[in-house]
Amino acid sequence: MNVMIARLNHETNTFSPIKTTIKSFGSDGPLYGEMAYNASKNTRTGIAAFIDVLEAAGHHIVVACSATSNPSGTVCAQAYTHLCNTIVEAAGGCDAIALDLHGAMVAENSDDGEGDLLERLRASHPDVPIAVAFDLHGKMTDKISNNSDIVVSFKTYPHIDMYETGAQTAKLLVAMMLKHIQPTIAYRRLPLMSNTLCSRTDLGPMQEAVAMARAAEAHGMLSVSILAGFALADIAAPCMSVVAVADNNQAAADAVAQDIANFIWANRDGFTHNNEPLATSIAKAKIIAMRPGTGPVLLLDHGDNCMSGGTCDDMNVLHEAINQGLEDIVMGPICDPQAVQHMVEAGLNATVSLEIGDKVPLTQLGIVNTPRTLTGVVRHITDGQYVMTGPTYTGQRIYMGRTVCLDTAQAKVMVTETPQEHWDLGIFTHINIDVTQHRYLILKSRMYCRPVFAPLAKAIVECDGGGVTGADYTRFPYTKLTRPVYPFDTDTTWTGHPHSG
Repeated sequence: MNVMIARLNHETNTFSPIKTTIKSFGSDGPLYGEMAYNASKNTRTGIAAFIDVLEAAGHHIVVACSATSNPSGTVCAQAYTHLCNTIVEAAGGCDAIALDLHGAMVAENSDDGEGDLLERLRASHPDVPIAVAFDLHGKMTDKISNNSDIVVSFKTYPHIDMYETGAQTAKLLVAMMLKHIQPTIAYRRLPLMSNTLCSRTDLGPMQEAVAMARAAEAHGMLSVSILAGFALADIAAPCMSVVAVADNNQAAADAVAQDIANFIWANRDGFTHNNEPLATSIAKAKIIAMRPGTGPVLLLDHGDNCMSGGTCDDMNVLHEAINQGLEDIVMGPICDPQAVQHMVEAGLNATVSLEIGDKVPLTQLGIVNTPRTLTGVVRHITDGQYVMTGPTYTGQRIYMGRTVCLDTAQAKVMVTETPQEHWDLGIFTHINIDVTQHRYLILKSRMYCRPVFAPLAKAIVECDGGGVTGADYTRFPYTKLTRPVYPFDTDTTWTGHPHSG
């Protein structure tokens, strides 16, 4: 059979000032057809698993596109429409459809990016099976449920099971194509805005909910997914959901979705986060650094995390650390192309004084920072490229743009031309920085850094520098959010509202 596959991933932070255009979906825009196939195969992604499973089953694959962007602001209408048109048109004449989506896309012309795409696909191909692989931070809507046959999401955060999720999705699709199963979907969406810091799957109620999902699958459910939602989107319901897919048994799907949703609601406080003042976090780090032990104290600036739409140019954490007298700091990367250009022109070993960071206004939050000056020596200049060694995106080459290390009296500050997540030690080793030999390490990250950097650290201190990815949702001017919703409205009640499709 002919199976159309596509990858369209974007986690939309509607408060982010970073524009999301068609060029954002790849190193130089999306890939199509054979180029998308070649770039996707043999990677640790959902679409790569689609290819492996479907080809092993003897099916012919039609690749519409591979379009993936780092989280950023609302997707421009032209980009969203173009990518949806590409996918819908490629599905013509196909016997099945498998989509590697995120689940939290918002466009200028769609508050439900995935749901509107699936509605178009179902309208034009009413009898074609449709299977969807989602990120754990996706959301569920009636449009997604009613226009999909199979929905499966990641079960890990940090996400290390992207390939496995794609493989599970594709295997279920093959079984449906062979009429071995008849999937039925049920979901429950709770009036709960979970905090991303509380959606890690190695502890707390999120770990328990995922364990319940795995147990339900072990006892016969085709798939069960816990979707944390993405609360940094100003839409009606950027909330948590539970999705259950059963084999021709709507009652069973409903029961499982309801049971796990009840558990989540009973433990809703475990999905919220209480921020402490930045000055308190830095003072705590200073005390911890004086205790016995090896490795740096890891300060995670989750308020300016590029993998949730942060600008990576907020300097509040570094300057508060300097003000409190912390020394032997490594920080980076800071995204500041102007500073990079200035330091490259100055050259290696040059002493420079220049403004770094705080140059992107956070207009939706009403914040315009004043750039502050740092003085130091230009120690290293690189092309900003390295290859990841894992466990996430193993083997993928990263392009950060030109990268400079500025050595100041208290900190080594790495500055890049693009925002970057801390996937791998290569982000520092490629520029001759051994983070294990320093007292403090400031990363603009929330979770993806942990598999690599947490084992090296003496301790982890979470810091909110005040950017557009912070954990204090009261700072964000929601206008579309349906109320009541927890934790904004602590008297919110929920007894379970069935959704099924």
